[in-house]
Amino acid sequence: MIKIENLSKVFSTEEVETKALNEVSLQIKQGEFVTIMGASGCGKSTLLNIIGLLDNVSGGSYKLLDKEINGLKESERAKIRKENIGFVFQNFNLIDELSVYDNIELPLIYNNVPAGERRKKVEAIAERLAISHRLKHFPQQLSGGQQQRAAVARALVNDPKIILADEPTGNLDSKNGNEVMELLTDLHANGATILMVTHSDYDASFSQRTILMKDGMILSEQQNSRKVDVFVG
Repeated sequence: MIKIENLSKVFSTEEVETKALNEVSLQIKQGEFVTIMGASGCGKSTLLNIIGLLDNVSGGSYKLLDKEINGLKESERAKIRKENIGFVFQNFNLIDELSVYDNIELPLIYNNVPAGERRKKVEAIAERLAISHRLKHFPQQLSGGQQQRAAVARALVNDPKIILADEPTGNLDSKNGNEVMELLTDLHANGATILMVTHSDYDASFSQRTILMKDGMILSEQQNSRKVDVFVG
């Protein structure tokens, strides 16, 4: 699903040139749950942004679903992103002025889904994530865990092929954080491909594989022992 070879990313200013990623190579198969860990500034969020087509590479190859991404126009990248990738952020990134329903509906509007179908999809994903009773509320009226569930619902409503999660429990207490990790585990067990960035060893233990980064490079990889029954259909 994801194949990265010798990927580099350089940020340049008039005074300094910083190599955020240095010859990174990585593969993620369909249906995998993979975690990226490392100290702040190691390049993990930069890598996630490139995989999510939010940033360009400086060198190397990135193939998503066998399609080379490097060199595509922004309009082409945006189309691929909307059709294939769902994002879950640490800060939820919900729009305060919109209801939970409207927040979840947004990706469907961007993809020109008809109104009737949008309603069915929003109601179905809200029921799946146990927030149907909160659809008319606004984000600030929700607990942290409920806000993250709404953010996950928004990420999933378009049935993306891959979910990118950037510190999804970072702003949650342990109870709500554990609920979100159990939710991601359930999504993975039902076939979702998930790539998660985290500082938490506990959160990483929910995934199948952990990649450790340092100074813009992959330092090591390890298989995790937690067993999850994955649905393949």
